[in-house]
Amino acid sequence: MTLFRQIYALLFGLFLLVVLCLGYLQFTETRSFLQKQMSSDINNASHSLGLMLVPALEAGDMAQAETLVNVIFEGGFYKQVKLTWLVDGKEQLWENPLQVQEVPQWFLALDLFPAITKESTVTSGWLQLAKLEITAHPAFGYYELWRVITNAIIIFALLFLVAIVCARYGITFLLKPLNALADHAKKLEQQQFGQCMDSPKIQELQPVVSAFNSMSTKLSKVFDSLDNELTQLRNKNLVDHVSGLPNRQYMMSRLESWTAEPGSGALILAKFEWLEHVHNRYGYEVRDETIRILSETLQSELDKVSSSVIARIAAFEFAFMIPDVEHERLSKYLQTLIRTCNQEITRSGGNANQGIVFGVAERLEDMNASKLLSQADNALQTATQQETVYVWLESSEPQSLDRQQWRDSLTSVIEAKQFHFRWQPVLSMSGQLELHRELYCQLEIQNAVINAGKFMPYVELFALGSTLDKCLLSSISSNPLLHNHSGKLAVNLTKQSIQDDDFHVWLDDFLASCSMVDKLCFEIPEAAVHSNLDACERLCQLLKTRGCAVGIDHYGRQLGSMSYLQTLNPNYVKLDQGLASDLEQTDNTEVVTALINVAKGLEIKIIVTGIQQSIELEKLTGYELEGYQGFIEPPVKL
Repeated sequence: MTLFRQIYALLFGLFLLVVLCLGYLQFTETRSFLQKQMSSDINNASHSLGLMLVPALEAGDMAQAETLVNVIFEGGFYKQVKLTWLVDGKEQLWENPLQVQEVPQWFLALDLFPAITKESTVTSGWLQLAKLEITAHPAFGYYELWRVITNAIIIFALLFLVAIVCARYGITFLLKPLNALADHAKKLEQQQFGQCMDSPKIQELQPVVSAFNSMSTKLSKVFDSLDNELTQLRNKNLVDHVSGLPNRQYMMSRLESWTAEPGSGALILAKFEWLEHVHNRYGYEVRDETIRILSETLQSELDKVSSSVIARIAAFEFAFMIPDVEHERLSKYLQTLIRTCNQEITRSGGNANQGIVFGVAERLEDMNASKLLSQADNALQTATQQETVYVWLESSEPQSLDRQQWRDSLTSVIEAKQFHFRWQPVLSMSGQLELHRELYCQLEIQNAVINAGKFMPYVELFALGSTLDKCLLSSISSNPLLHNHSGKLAVNLTKQSIQDDDFHVWLDDFLASCSMVDKLCFEIPEAAVHSNLDACERLCQLLKTRGCAVGIDHYGRQLGSMSYLQTLNPNYVKLDQGLASDLEQTDNTEVVTALINVAKGLEIKIIVTGIQQSIELEKLTGYELEGYQGFIEPPVKL
């Protein structure tokens, strides 16, 4: 029971006790008063009637005596009057059949008023004429007592209602600082540090609030320290200090992670010899400033075309990794890249298309990082030999569908929910416990089953992400095998769905009516978090309200602060496989350790991905990890 209810119940009981005591006191006092009043009335009636009967009794006029008794008898609440003549012993009896009106029978049966009888002797001087006996009728007492009690109950009931309402609002107001303290404690439990409470006016709570604020500040400093340590390690090991771009080590890690999963796209290697001319003419300071400006411009202009990873891998060599992009957008990306470089060459006093060489290699499904890098390097060398701006080693796979055909095929297949599902287990580090299973979907287009890596670029191009996720979730909910699965199921959301408020509304309605909502986990890529943190925060709040787990995919892939973990507070994170693929390097080990410490400091579970062999698990035994995922347990069809 909450403190509010305990205090409320205590006040309720005390007030009820006071009301009952006052009611009992009112009852007994009223009863005693009515009893005394009836006794006094009988005494007065007996004395008055005795005086009035003297002339009639002396004269022996029975008719007059009877008339006098009837006058008194009918004018008051008397049950019985008995007159005994002492001359001859004759008795006269008057009885009143008066019924008590508006009083319940059970109240009359309580026998609250005993019979009150008054006996007196009517005398004339020393002569005794008759005996008079009057018995009071309790009707008056019951009637008055019932009226007083009912009025008191009504008044007490109204006062009681007013009191409990006032007590409710009063207690709520008084406990407001305590409730705020409880909410702050919950935020601390959810690793939301740094928010200090205002000091309350209640003296007893001031030291408690001060202690909470101090603890929150210290925890916030600890997390900031871990985040700063991670940022410094990344800047030291993964960032080129001249350009501010990722270095060769980071690019190789991203290539390993990208090629380990199904996907499409291209890798562009660039050699900028014009930067060497700038160096020879103006010195290294101007060269470094030119590299910095070029890097900022490339990031700004190329992000407008497609998301990519830009790295400086040597003094005058750059690499551009463009994942999940279709052919036409890749062509536009290359044109924007060349145009941006020519603008910077012109500003530095050079000639356009001189001193720049690009080698473009499109990714095939069976390519690993080394092969893709080798093909891009061959294209670069060929362009250098041929003295052309770029050489593009295009995919030899035939393009079976043009853009419009892709749009029509995807729209029809998605709306028809023609999905083929595969799932892959996520196991505990011991391998004995299955944490959950991640779902992958494939589409059947022109009698061929296509992986997500091939059709997702077109889904993003045609803004079909929200439609895909809606149909996918509806299909999962209606699939008997998935519905009967006892474990949890992880689903990846597209970037468009994450940022679409209309999809959030639909998802909320879907989860409200979904019978397997407690089994669903939703994974958000870290790139989406860095691009739109507010949308991700709204989505996470929605999912947690509905009882779904939330995970961050590709954890540690993006170069940036990890403070979003405090905001989103996910249930688990999936360590990017590019980071964990080669832990034998000291620099990589330091970064991975820092990433794990940041998540562990917020009590977030960590899952490592890309595990291919058992020997790779042995390298991870020294880290505090909850589970692993990879082709050591490959995806299987449902």
